[in-house]
This record gives sequence, C-alpha cells and structure tokens, in this order.
Amino acid sequence: MRVLAETGSTNADLLAALAEGQRAMEGDWLLADRQVAGRGRQGRAWSDGAGNFMGSTVVSLGDGGPTAETLSFVAGLALYEAVLPFLPTPGTLTLKWPNDLLLEGAKLAGILLERSGETIVMGFGVNLAQAPELTDRPTIALSETGPAVPRDLFAERLAASLATELERWRSFGVELILRRWQAAAHPVGTPLTVSPPGEQEMRGYFAGLEPNGALRLRLADGTIRAIHAGDVMLIDGER
Repeated sequence: MRVLAETGSTNADLLAALAEGQRAMEGDWLLADRQVAGRGRQGRAWSDGAGNFMGSTVVSLGDGGPTAETLSFVAGLALYEAVLPFLPTPGTLTLKWPNDLLLEGAKLAGILLERSGETIVMGFGVNLAQAPELTDRPTIALSETGPAVPRDLFAERLAASLATELERWRSFGVELILRRWQAAAHPVGTPLTVSPPGEQEMRGYFAGLEPNGALRLRLADGTIRAIHAGDVMLIDGER
C-alpha cells in the first residue's frame, strides 16, 4: 500500500497513471491522509476527514469472466464484510443499491467505480473517525458506535476482504454474489424513492435484483420497473 499525505483524488491518480501507460496490479492500493477533490457517484463531492479511510485499487477484467457492471456488488460486499467485525451490533449495517453502506440508516461509506480500458478503478470512502455533513442524507462515523478503527488496520481488512470476494466472483459467478448482496441489504418490501437519470422521482418498494444486478422496483400499481442507474433513497431510513 502506498500512502499520500494529500492528493486530489486517489481514483483520479490511478486513472491518470493508467492513461500514461503505467501498469497497476491487483492488490496494490493507493491511500490518502487527505483527499481535497474526492468524488462520489454522479459527480458528487466526497469530503475527507482526518482518520477516515480514503483509498483506491484496481481490478483487471479477464476474457469470459462476469461483466464489469457486477463489480459494484463485489465492492459493496467486500466493504460490508470488512466493516462488520468492528460493530457491536452487526444487524444495524446494511447495503443500499448499488453499493452504499448504511449504519443505523445513515451513510457510513460510499464506493466509486471507474473504467480505463480493461481495468476498473475502485475507490472507497469510509467514515471511520468522523462523518461529513450532507444536506440530502444523514451520515455516521464508525467511531459513533465504538472506538475509532485505525485507518491502516482497516485498510488491511478491506484489501483482504476484496481479494476474497474477487476470487468468489471469478470462481462462482454473479448469482452467488447477488444472493449474498441481497441478504446484506435492506429487506424486500422496503419503501424507496428512485430518481433515474433524466426522469422524475418515482416511489415504490424494493423487489430484489434482476439477474444482471438491476434494482427491481415494485410500483403502486404492482408493475415492476428495472432500474439500471439512479439515486435511491430509503423513505423510512435514509432521506
């Protein structure tokens, strides 16, 4: 693991290195003590915080393997499994489609996946010590439920967890990953609001996942809408 005292974005650093022809290997991580231009999904800013985890790694896509889009669920499961041992009450940790991690209904962590050729850059931001204030949703830090977890210890756990989940993804395919992801997510029937790109917000109920990982949203009239992209909020949890 390579640690920078400060950078704009660890994802952007790795993408720039790949664009310059540098080789990045699976298992190599780039971490930052401070990240001044961190990004979340759909271009949102992701605030850093002293003692939090901010880091990125790469995954190589191989011929005949599962599709790149399903790596979102691999990353989410890896993060879920890495955080779980540090919680006094594991049942309060849930995944939200596609890969946000919620603790007691508040956002604990987020993941950003970006592609460069046949390489996926995975960026993780985890509120270990402190949580940024967001205007559109509650946030939480791991330190609010117990002792703060040292960043480097968490980095080792996450790296090991991701390596395990990638091996499962390649060996057993997507079906097992999606089944395990759904078991760690909010229950079927959870009321949601969804804002697909370019469309108005819609309300419905979580109805599981499509075989390709799309979210199944059951609308008020009983029809099922497959959501491939968009903002998802828990009506009775995250707002």
